[in-house]
Amino acid sequence: MFPIRDHNPSGRKPYVTWTLIAANVLIFLAYYPLATSDQALMQIYAEFALVPALVTEGYHYHGFLTSMFMHGGWMHLLGNMLFLWIFGDNMEDEMGHVGFALFYLVSGLGAGLVHYASGPGSLVPTVGASGAIAGVMGGYLLLFPRAKVDILLILIILFRIFTVPAWLVLGAWFALQLYSGLGADPDMGGVAYWAHAGGFVIGVALTLPLFLRLGGAAFWTRNHGQPPHPEAEYRYDPTRIPTVRKVTRIPTVRRRK
Repeated sequence: MFPIRDHNPSGRKPYVTWTLIAANVLIFLAYYPLATSDQALMQIYAEFALVPALVTEGYHYHGFLTSMFMHGGWMHLLGNMLFLWIFGDNMEDEMGHVGFALFYLVSGLGAGLVHYASGPGSLVPTVGASGAIAGVMGGYLLLFPRAKVDILLILIILFRIFTVPAWLVLGAWFALQLYSGLGADPDMGGVAYWAHAGGFVIGVALTLPLFLRLGGAAFWTRNHGQPPHPEAEYRYDPTRIPTVRKVTRIPTVRRRK
């Protein structure tokens, strides 16, 4: 179950969001085909990923930044870019191009610091834009808690789309990161839950001044927690099975005399 789109159109072209997506894809295409083996891939990660133990030893600080533009595979990349595509344009719309670019980078760097603090001795390399994107999601939740988000539910052969409020999708996602992070071993590979949770909280904190400038709780009340503009409408609903109107009377043919 994952979000596929929201009903919150942006008022300006999200150039920064597009640029970030393009940068992540191009960087992935630049190095991933060169990793002809797991060993070769690990060498690339050792150079550009975030490795907490190396930072603890006093070097490899560039990993906080470079790791934000690397991914562990196609699904990792596509999943992150989907979330950035859905939520990034609205945050850029509210913050402006430069403000959003700074917000994204600070959220990602902050998420990296939280991940480092959760296991400063870990030798496991960490890659992914998800910490920065978690910040985008946290800011989105603060500004538009009741914006409509379509999620795709897949149950073996059943595919169905549901529309739910943003607070439910993003709040559940954040709760899952916290719950999973409590039982995660920083010395083992897997998902960097604390980077996700940390990025989310940092995103909320960085968005708070904008939220207050917009009116704070009055902004929610004025718009009922929804975006302050008409929502997007999708005419085609793949969750509905088309029906054929039942004919109650057999039509007759009028004959000419």
